[in-house]
Order: sequence, then C-alpha cells, then structure tokens
Amino acid sequence: MESVTAHIALTDELIAIRRHLHTHPERSFHETETSAYLERVLRDHGIDVLANPMETGVVAQITGAHAGPTVALRADIDGLPIHEDSGLDFASANPGVMHGCGHDLHMASLLGAVFWLSAHRDLIGGTVRIIFQPAEELGLGARAVIDAGLVDGVEAIIGTHNNPNYAPGTLAAGTAPMMAGCVRFGVTLHAQGTHAGYPHKGTGPLEAMASMIMSLQTIVSRNVTPFHPLVVSVTEVHGGDVWNVVPAEAGFQGTVRYFHREDGDMAAERFHAIVEQTAAAYGIGASVDWDDFQDPLVSDPALIEPVCVHIPQYASLAPIMPSMAGEDFAEYAKVTRPVFAFVGSNGTPGCADWHSPRFVGFDETVRTGADFYANAALDVLDALRVSGAR
Repeated sequence: MESVTAHIALTDELIAIRRHLHTHPERSFHETETSAYLERVLRDHGIDVLANPMETGVVAQITGAHAGPTVALRADIDGLPIHEDSGLDFASANPGVMHGCGHDLHMASLLGAVFWLSAHRDLIGGTVRIIFQPAEELGLGARAVIDAGLVDGVEAIIGTHNNPNYAPGTLAAGTAPMMAGCVRFGVTLHAQGTHAGYPHKGTGPLEAMASMIMSLQTIVSRNVTPFHPLVVSVTEVHGGDVWNVVPAEAGFQGTVRYFHREDGDMAAERFHAIVEQTAAAYGIGASVDWDDFQDPLVSDPALIEPVCVHIPQYASLAPIMPSMAGEDFAEYAKVTRPVFAFVGSNGTPGCADWHSPRFVGFDETVRTGADFYANAALDVLDALRVSGAR
C-alpha cells in the first residue's frame, strides 16, 4: 500500500461545523439534536451511516478499496452542565450547558478525517468504523457502545482529546499513561444520635469522620513512591442539620485517581482499613461504596509506535503530560487495542482548562485532530496487516 500523509485543510465548512456544535451543546445521553446533525452531515457527504441501537450517538463506516482489518475512530459528543463564560461570539445558546471539555472540537476533527478518508478509499486496506459516542462525561458512554455491539470485530480503536496545555499544531502521544484511573467513593457512618448537651449519651459520627478524612491523606504520603502520581480527594461531607442535635448518621464522598494498577489496588485496601478501623475505635459503624469504574488510559505499545513515527510529518510531537482527569475511552481497552493522542487546543499561558466556564479551544485544533485521525487510521491498518492480526 502506498505510504501517504494526510494534510487536511481547515475549510470554512469544518469551522462552521465546529462552531455550530459549540453553540448547541447537549447533556450526556440527551445528545438528540447533535446526533441528528452529525448524521445529516455524514449523509450529505455520502458516508454510510449504520443502524444504531442506542438512543443517541452515530455510527458510520468507510469500506476501503482493499481488504484488511477493521479499525474504529471515536469522538465523544456530549456537553457539560456549565453556564458558558468564554466570551466567544459562538458561545452556547443552551443556558446551563457548555462544551467545556472541547467535544465540539473532537466531532469536527473526526468529520474532517472522515471526509478525507472517504475521498481516498484507494489508500485504505480494510474498514474504518466511525463512532460518535455519547455520555463520555458520565463515564458510561464507551460501555454503552460496547454493550450495543458497535465495536464487535474492531481490532483497534483510535481516539483523541484536545488539551489546552499544548498549542495548536501539537500532538502528544506515546506508550506512557495519559489519563488517570478513576474511583468514585462514598462512606456512610452509623452512630447513636443524642442531645447536643449530652454527647456522652451517644456515639456521634462527626469526630470519627474528621479523623478518617485526615488519615486518608496518609494513603498517598506514606504508601506510594512520589514518582507514581496518586490522588485521594474528599470532595463532599454531610452530617446533621440541627444545631442542638448530635446526628446519628454522617458521611462523605470523593475520588481517587491513579496511573498504576498496583497503586489503585493499594489505595482500595488502605482506604477500607482506615475507615473500618477508625469506625471501630470510635464505636460506630461504617459502610463503604467503592466504585473503581475507569482504568488508566494507555495506548497499545505496538500500535502507537508507528503512529508516533509518522506524526512529525504533519504535526509537532510533544512529550505526554499525564492528566489526572479520566477518559472512558479506556473502557475500549477491555475489548480491543487503544490508540490515543492529546491534540493541542490553546497553549496560551494561564488559559482555562477543561470544565471551566471560560474554556476556549481554537479552531486550528480541528486541522491537527483531523490529520491525526486520518493518518493514524492508515498507520494502524498497516500495522495490523503487517503483524498478521487478521
């Protein structure tokens, strides 16, 4: 197969698509208008749209001129429950909803790649499946796509996330972890409530909760090498609602983020031990809800290597700055081989990051994202054929 590098122009059409999507964000699993718009654009460009058993999202397919394996290209499509304060003249028209994580950039980038790949089917040795995935922000969309059978037969899947910490024209990719594994935890403490003037007649939970929260910070400082990033964050506490009553119940919740599985397992063990032993010391009961719902995101080493070798021909390749945010793209690694890159979207000193009401990603991001999707699709198809994956 002829070796070709895609250089996709940032056309007026792609800019208009990106800005339309930014202006009309929708919440996770409610991306009805977004899905209809994407499907209409795909059909207008002669792309085969496949049946989708899910209520939102779009799946399409490009069949190459030559036989070969199947790879998927994925972009997420949901917005966030944030009121936009970016100052953009194409800011959200939906009050309280914003593309504050740049998924509009992802969709437009993938469409740019799809248009190019469709026009160059003679370069494709295999099949390219296109997945516009709902509900990434809930961490549930990738699993829904998998459960719907939409990645059945897919031998590798390629994804991106814009990153405002890099300038446009930059890609960061490699074999290192890129985004963190995520745990959602909740703790409920069960005690004996009493009158605030007679605390000795009860076993109030608040002192125990305070001790637990402080002790949980030792999971990081006393159990893991400082060269392995690990975060334990308590983000909400509750207990009691009357000034003169010691409550019978209290609780807190938060998250753990990690890049190495052994650190995640250690954190779970230490977390449960601290909560249970502290509760016993204070003479109260405790229950723990521990949801280790997302693995760290790491690209398949054998597939990302040829992709990275090719990147300097169309973008600047930068080292990975790992993010403690999560990405449900990691879910696909349970059923196929993942390839992932950060795409520079701003790079201005002090610019707002993801999930900020002031987040701004530049239009130029779309060109680099489109180039990555298209070139990585060809690179991965070639690598799969060479390795005899079929």
